[in-house]
Amino acid sequence: MASMIESHGSTRRLEKLDCAGFILKPDSPEIRPVFENVRERFEQRGIRVLLAERSAAMIGERGISFEEMCRSCDFLVSLGGDGTLLSLVRRSYKWHKPVVGINAGNLGFLADVKIEEVDAFLDELFRGEYRIDNRLMIAGHILKSTGAKIEFFALNDVVITGPIPAKMVIVNASIDGERFNTYRGDGLIVSTPTGSTAYNLAAGGPVVYPLTKAIILTPILAHSLTNQRPLVVPADFRIELEPERYHALASIDGQERYALEEGDVLFLSGATEGAKLLHRKTRNYFAVLRDKLHWGDRNW
Repeated sequence: MASMIESHGSTRRLEKLDCAGFILKPDSPEIRPVFENVRERFEQRGIRVLLAERSAAMIGERGISFEEMCRSCDFLVSLGGDGTLLSLVRRSYKWHKPVVGINAGNLGFLADVKIEEVDAFLDELFRGEYRIDNRLMIAGHILKSTGAKIEFFALNDVVITGPIPAKMVIVNASIDGERFNTYRGDGLIVSTPTGSTAYNLAAGGPVVYPLTKAIILTPILAHSLTNQRPLVVPADFRIELEPERYHALASIDGQERYALEEGDVLFLSGATEGAKLLHRKTRNYFAVLRDKLHWGDRNW
């Protein structure tokens, strides 16, 4: 199985290992000793560590601007959980720098290097024993009824819900200009394969191998007698979503939110360039599923 996983990863290598840019789990000043320990291990191997100013201020240090960090460093590191990594990937996307997650959180589908594995990871990094996976990003924009345009990118998902919990939303959905469905319910999840193990999975959507070039549409508690099922479409399809009658909210990776009003249209498709996630070569996606989701565990 490991050889199959490796065949789907990138053989691309980092040109240099001189500098790593870090962001830390927000609102967590208690992470300081963990960061200091990790920084020391990086610097012992000759990797200069730069810390983004917001993270630095949180632990009482001086940092540099996020933009300068992204320009200057060879790769980027999130120290926290998957949410910290999602934020870093989205904010750094235009610099196209590889991102690795060191897991100081809980579940860790994406931030998969454990604190106790940092030394082994660094050894593998210098031996070239790693993968850089090219993960599909959703490129989206909201065309407001006023003519204003709001652009964004998402690594996990774009979720449309009502402004009040459990309030029904109606979303007309088209692909490449062709109406194919009207979703009535608590909302709609538009997910990448990377995000298929997040909210999409909880809502009954399929798990999709993360390097697949596809987009998943999963209704949330459909208020309909019709058989609303998840739908998987090619990533180059252009999806148009238009709320009807009710106001709605579009949530980007669970971290950014935009109001959708009647007359606004949300456009989504696969981005032309993916996010670069750096993983240990020994990481096996199906082993991660078995571990995190307890697949095959009879005692669970």
